Amino acid sequence: MASGTLLVIAGLVAGSGFAAQSADAKQDSIAATAALAESTGLQSDQLDIYAERGDSISRDNASAALNEANVVIAASQTKVDATTLASVASSLASYQILPIERVESLTAATKAETASVAAATAEVDRVAAEAAAAAAAAAAAAQAAQEAAAQAAEAARVQSLAGGNSVEGARATARSMAASQYGWGEGQFSCLDQLWQKESGWNYAAMNSSSGATGIPQALPGSKMASAGNDWATNATTQISWGLGYIKASSYGTPCAAWSHSQAVGWY
Repeated sequence: MASGTLLVIAGLVAGSGFAAQSADAKQDSIAATAALAESTGLQSDQLDIYAERGDSISRDNASAALNEANVVIAASQTKVDATTLASVASSLASYQILPIERVESLTAATKAETASVAAATAEVDRVAAEAAAAAAAAAAAAQAAQEAAAQAAEAARVQSLAGGNSVEGARATARSMAASQYGWGEGQFSCLDQLWQKESGWNYAAMNSSSGATGIPQALPGSKMASAGNDWATNATTQISWGLGYIKASSYGTPCAAWSHSQAVGWY
């Protein structure tokens, strides 16, 4: 009704433009207004009110469209090209003073371009979100793999330690180290085997309740073995390394000499 009313009563409210109309045009406008008034049951002054209300609604729609366009333009920065939307929105910014037909045309164009830019921006955001999710998943998988590898390595270390800490594991380690590090063959190892069997039964956790001597070689105090490794209290290999070094550096010099001394006086 607003648009039709504007066309019909334009001649009535156009000021100096109305004065320039021909007599026939005036009569036509008056006749059209009269016909509209008769068909709607409204007087010409009522039609003016409806026209003004229509203008107000159109300009309010323009304001809302402009606000939405500005929000979308801000959201699209660095993502999509919003040049066209910015241009049409800039034109619509004068909606308060533009002719109503121009306002309505620019409002429609702004809404259409806003929808297009918003959709393109949403697609860019979706792709970015998927890429971020994929990167996060890859990082999580890499972290999980790293943790699994660390756990496996720790399990292997614990298993190896457990094997090395067993009586047979400790004997095998001592035999190998005695030969490779000191050149002591099976004869010397036989003496060593008897010596440490007597001292601790090859038990890395053995402790003499009276003296406090500790571990396979029965070091006194046990903390002496820290010179061979901080894990001396839990690692048979560290204890064996210290024990062999102790025998070599002492007055005994060899396991058989240490064993002979132990047999003679009960300790070495």
